[in-house]
Amino acid sequence: MFQTNPFARRENRVIKASPTVLVIFGATGDLNKRKLIPSLWSLFHDNLLPDPCIIIGASRSKLTDEQFREQLTDKVRAYARAKFNDERWCEFCNKSLFYQSVDGGKFEDFVALKARIDALTAPYYSEFEYNFYLATGPEHFGSIAYNIKESKIGEPEKNRLVIEKPFGVDLQSAKKLNSELRKFYREDQLYRIDHYLGKECVQNILVFRFGNGIFEPMWNNRYIETIYINVYEDIGVGSRAAYFDQSGILRDIVQNHVLQMLALLCIEPPVSLSNANSIRDEKVKVLSQIVPIVDKDVDKRVIRGQYSQGFIHGKPVCSYAQEAGVKEGSLTETYACIKYEIDNWRFSGVPIFVRAGKRLSKRVTEILVYFRRPPNLLFKGRQIDSLESNVLRIQVQPDEGISLTVNSKPPGPRLRARPVVMDFSYKDSYSDSSPDAYERLLLDVMKGDPTLFTRGDEIEVSWQLVDPIIEAWRDSREIYYYPAGSDGPKEAIQLAKRQ
Repeated sequence: MFQTNPFARRENRVIKASPTVLVIFGATGDLNKRKLIPSLWSLFHDNLLPDPCIIIGASRSKLTDEQFREQLTDKVRAYARAKFNDERWCEFCNKSLFYQSVDGGKFEDFVALKARIDALTAPYYSEFEYNFYLATGPEHFGSIAYNIKESKIGEPEKNRLVIEKPFGVDLQSAKKLNSELRKFYREDQLYRIDHYLGKECVQNILVFRFGNGIFEPMWNNRYIETIYINVYEDIGVGSRAAYFDQSGILRDIVQNHVLQMLALLCIEPPVSLSNANSIRDEKVKVLSQIVPIVDKDVDKRVIRGQYSQGFIHGKPVCSYAQEAGVKEGSLTETYACIKYEIDNWRFSGVPIFVRAGKRLSKRVTEILVYFRRPPNLLFKGRQIDSLESNVLRIQVQPDEGISLTVNSKPPGPRLRARPVVMDFSYKDSYSDSSPDAYERLLLDVMKGDPTLFTRGDEIEVSWQLVDPIIEAWRDSREIYYYPAGSDGPKEAIQLAKRQ
């Protein structure tokens, strides 16, 4: 195991944001209940929130502050990283957590929201930063953005808008949405959130690669043979079937989460890790250098799959077609395997396989970097047929960590070689649990740090890579079925097989 200080704690010299107002639109929705408020509570518990921090849930439902808080109490108990404490929860609610009924399309509701914010912030005699989290459907983004600005809440030239995915359903709709939002706010005021970028292991990609001299010299096609990015889930679509049937795994996972991880993994050294735009510039370059998959190449380099009946952890599960909310005869993909190539000097010739799917044999999100095998000449006649590849494995979830597979001689009189794993695990190496991704991202919004948020041109380049595949699938009925609980379609396994 890689050794780290077992008593190491998270950096305690955290620079707190200025006094903050955070308005969450869509506050009665699942995202706010399961992720946002539990994350904000954990930050409060750890004394990381700015002081003061006024959090206002906004939704069309008619609720009092107390009713809103009661709805959230059990959710915070169940989902927050920080241990629940009744006394501290009451302090958090009374000091920071409020509710205002707002219809995103009614200007008069925003006038009332402004009056409520003014009343809540007045006693502090402080200048506040204003952040607005749009945890709603994208069809409401434009009207909410317009009404915030027209009602003059906060300082329109300084306000920040946090925008949840899906950011469009294709390139055309993404461009339209970008254009609509830019009518009211500058690009530097828009924070498009991808929660995968808030995960500790994803953030660690930059440090691990650029902070260790042994890796950067080998980070090229001379030493790297193949890269895999896997996002596997053992669950089905559940209550999201109606949404997922319109989306599919390509839009839901690949266009955002997977391509963001790929870009971070393959970027050139940015000017500075403290310069948000220098990092995002390099990510855009990588995405722009990925060879688009168009026309007949789709059949050769992409596999579309859908799960059929099978067994998950020994229990029978239905097929995707039998899920409630799925249209009859649906060809929506629950699995995709894509062979990408980057056309630049560093990665030319290195196949990058991205695989994402539901109802698979395991739940894991990981990046696997296979290095080229060394020559076997020295080991001829030593009962060693071939040496295994060195593999760098970055596991994003469920157990965050990094491991390196190397060849080593096992004990005994014979000269043999077997692969062994040296690993680093967050939970074993650090006394503190990793914060939830939304904790980091919410803090960064309040500080005005856009490094881990997706810029508009990143969104559009990502859609350019996905759109041709979606278009080709519209004209094809070819889909490969795989039993639930398996590793995906056998055709995908064959496509991604290392030569």
